[in-house]
Amino acid sequence: MARVAPAAPDAPELEKSLGQKIGVLVVVVVPFLATIYAMVMLWNSWVTWVDVALMLVLYVISGIGITVGFHRMLTHKSFETSRPVKAILLIMGCLAVEGPPMEWASTHIQHHAHSDGEDDPHSPLEGLWHSHVGWLFSHKNNIEVYGTWLKKDPTVVWVSKYWLVFVALGLIVPTLIAGWSGLIWGGLVRIFLTHHITWSVNSICHTFGSRDYQTRDASRNNFVVGLLAFGEGWHNNHHAFPRSAFHGLRWWQVDISAYLIRAMERLGLVWNVYRVKESDLRKRVIAPTPVESMGD
Repeated sequence: MARVAPAAPDAPELEKSLGQKIGVLVVVVVPFLATIYAMVMLWNSWVTWVDVALMLVLYVISGIGITVGFHRMLTHKSFETSRPVKAILLIMGCLAVEGPPMEWASTHIQHHAHSDGEDDPHSPLEGLWHSHVGWLFSHKNNIEVYGTWLKKDPTVVWVSKYWLVFVALGLIVPTLIAGWSGLIWGGLVRIFLTHHITWSVNSICHTFGSRDYQTRDASRNNFVVGLLAFGEGWHNNHHAFPRSAFHGLRWWQVDISAYLIRAMERLGLVWNVYRVKESDLRKRVIAPTPVESMGD
């Protein structure tokens, strides 16, 4: 007689509620509309260098918070650091308005576990739009399966608890500095750019670009996304060696996040930085397809 498997415990509800979907819609649409309005401001010369500077500075701060803090440090444990530095990096990431670090990391862990498959939160199997932004309306992270260890880190728990406070500060500070235009450029336009460049790693870098290393997914290296996303565009490199602190594995692969991590390592702010050995790189290189002989 066949053995009957024990009943599985009740699975957590992973469908977003209507309220959560409306929240996502607001976060996606409001920065988009603000960016259109910002173009009108620019056309009418209503923009100052202070507005542009606020946008660029906060874009770098929030972007580095995502790439170095949420991604390489928290999700992949590419390096270790002190609690204060960890908290600062995670708070910087909160300014990007991509969710609390605990949920962000859990979602990304699931992505690597099922990359480009049916259980990948932003699988390209459902189309470019889904992998770019559509998934935000349907996916609800499952920390109980992907990242229970995150709940044991007091720094991660604390920043995740108060992440909306840091989001608010990311909007209030530029407003206090430059008024309405500061809110538009240093706040909403900056969020719009950060969002779509981050999401391009999920969509563009699983669709367009080159593949240097063997992986079980369709991850690709994209030079443009690599520049705009502080090195995250070397996505095939990353999927081949997920724990590597450096996604740009060759000198010409610009990886600003890697440069920052190296600088922090030299200053003693981070340590146990994970590097991929050259011998391991060679093992995963995709050999060029030999050109067939055309005859004598």
